[in-house]
Amino acid sequence: MASISIPLAYKSHSLRRSPIYRPSQLHSPIQIKCSASKDCSNSEESSTQFKQLRNVACGFLAVWALSSVSPVIAAGQRLPPLSTDPNRCERAFVGSTIGQANGVYDKPLDLRFCDYTNEKTNLKGKSLAAALMSDAKFDGADMTEVIMSKAYAVGASFKAMDFSNAVLDRVNFEKANLQGASFKNTVLSGSTFNDAQLDGVDFEDTIIGYIDLQKICTNKTITEERKS
Repeated sequence: MASISIPLAYKSHSLRRSPIYRPSQLHSPIQIKCSASKDCSNSEESSTQFKQLRNVACGFLAVWALSSVSPVIAAGQRLPPLSTDPNRCERAFVGSTIGQANGVYDKPLDLRFCDYTNEKTNLKGKSLAAALMSDAKFDGADMTEVIMSKAYAVGASFKAMDFSNAVLDRVNFEKANLQGASFKNTVLSGSTFNDAQLDGVDFEDTIIGYIDLQKICTNKTITEERKS
């Protein structure tokens, strides 16, 4: 800023002796480079501080995300007490009235330990989203076009059952017996089959993600011939 204080109306020799080329030097690449270097130093410091703040912020967001998700997962594993409603098993014939795919309901659809063996008419096309179905029996039943999103079917039995054209996304089939069940043209994205019995299951035209399919292929109850 010293060049600004030099009056331009004075003698020319003073301009020659004084930094006459200073204005041009200020606009020269060297000056710009040096100025840029200094500014870049500050910019780098600011960038470093920004990155540090960003990392801290990302850390807080990650912790928040885990803390917000974990209780939901934990809550999903802590099942409510068995319903005392004497007609709770018959509620499957009506199904969920609200929420459907999102698994929202006014009260849990508790079908645990219910027996629907060979039920051919009353379950077709019903909405059983987020139903509690662990240890229930559906052997030989017709559940075509049923909606079972987010259902909890751990340990349930679905032997020789027809799930054709059904929506079964995000269902927990852990340790369920699905021998001979049919999933033709069924949505199975996000569903889990850990330790489930899958011998003879028909997955023709099933809609499922690649990762989910790879997990199913690791199931030891599926023969190598069927995997190929």
